[in-house]
Amino acid sequence: VVDVAGFLAQQCRTPMNVVITGGGGFLGSQLCQKLLEKGQLIGPSGSQEPIEEIVLLDAFFARPATDSRVRQVAGDISHRPTVLEAVGSHEATSIFHLASMVSGECEERFDDALRVNLDGGRNVFEAARALPGRPRLVFASSIACFGGAAMEDPNTDQTKLTPQTTYGMTKAMCELMVNDYSRKGFFDGRSARLPTVIVRPGKPNAAASSWASGMFREPLKGEPCRLPVRRTQCHPMTGYRTVVESLIALHDLPTAQLSDDRALGLPAHRVTPLLAEAVLKEIAGARGLKIGAIEDAFDARIQGIVDNWPLGIDGARAVKLGLPQPPPLRQIVEQYLEDFGGR
Repeated sequence: VVDVAGFLAQQCRTPMNVVITGGGGFLGSQLCQKLLEKGQLIGPSGSQEPIEEIVLLDAFFARPATDSRVRQVAGDISHRPTVLEAVGSHEATSIFHLASMVSGECEERFDDALRVNLDGGRNVFEAARALPGRPRLVFASSIACFGGAAMEDPNTDQTKLTPQTTYGMTKAMCELMVNDYSRKGFFDGRSARLPTVIVRPGKPNAAASSWASGMFREPLKGEPCRLPVRRTQCHPMTGYRTVVESLIALHDLPTAQLSDDRALGLPAHRVTPLLAEAVLKEIAGARGLKIGAIEDAFDARIQGIVDNWPLGIDGARAVKLGLPQPPPLRQIVEQYLEDFGGR
């Protein structure tokens, strides 16, 4: 018996072209690898469609792509012609907008923050708007959208956005643009409001939350971590594998399940440096590792930024819609060791 309908559906599948801004960064490269392994995404037909090409747009790439389906474009998202070329050259079907200056940089370089995060975001949205049809766009937002007297414990998707950092302000404004561009039918947008993502390999960066990865990464290498915040500081954190899975799940979510607020807060663990130390000791005992110490190196500037961020996030709405919850904290750290060997 020949499944004629299934055969015709297979023949009519349209190859997808995906763009990832910030594709040379940690999350962008992890997302690219996962998409290559998956090989397909929900397309305009509402069914899974094969991924033909993934375009990575970033200012810098540490190494050349090794998969023929990947094309790297070096450029600044604040330069609109570069963005239009990357997004429109093969008429992208789906866009993941991850490119951004980080929190610490934004506080020090206000004009650059507006140029990259705000103007760059609008460039990406306008490039998506210029495409035929209604492409899907996933924006990586941040819990830094919350702040000030309006914060709750925990913050939900209904908590008022009153960011107290330039970084958070740019993320909140892009969230609003995603909502409005979607309302007008320019594209089918959705925003993932990310907690702090751990454990990032490599060296510390300029993010005010860099200590969140550092307090695991450096001790696992047998090196000390200089902690700029209080040991009792509570902060929402999740694993990078969960974030990548969430971005893909959010992309594939049926449009009908989204309301007029297309920003979903991802669930997170409430983590303190004291808890991190306890988890490190467990892992060190199980693996026979000699871990470095977490040393107090209080930085009032970093603490001041972190003080304006949430202590907890309620990701119930995201979970109800099928996005994953993070595994236990120890498992997140074990995943990092499996993937990066403690680098």
